[in-house]
Amino acid sequence: MKKLLKTLLGTSLYLLEQSDGAQKGRNRAASSIDDFRDAVQQKYEDAADRVAKVSRAIRGEDNPDLGNAVRLAAGIGVGIGLGLLFAPASGQDTRRAIAGSLQQFRSNVRKRVFSERVRAAANAG
Repeated sequence: MKKLLKTLLGTSLYLLEQSDGAQKGRNRAASSIDDFRDAVQQKYEDAADRVAKVSRAIRGEDNPDLGNAVRLAAGIGVGIGLGLLFAPASGQDTRRAIAGSLQQFRSNVRKRVFSERVRAAANAG
């Protein structure tokens, strides 16, 4: 009987040691799974951030100056189009008026540049 109890006690101790080893293995596996999950979650968050950044760039939210410039150009285009559409004069008359205004503007700029050059020469000499 003593021998049987010793054998049973030894077997139970062996099984307990094996279950401790299995528990350590399960703990290591769970730790590895947690590490893998954390790495995947970090990669997902990085990818989501990059997609959001690209989306903002495409919509022009990252650089408001570009969006403002596009809106300004669109507004100018719409204004010119409506002005030509509702102009009381014919197209040829409108073109002549625009050409005349441009020539007058050009001559005013030339006069100012010339007068500035004359002043600069007078001050230098």
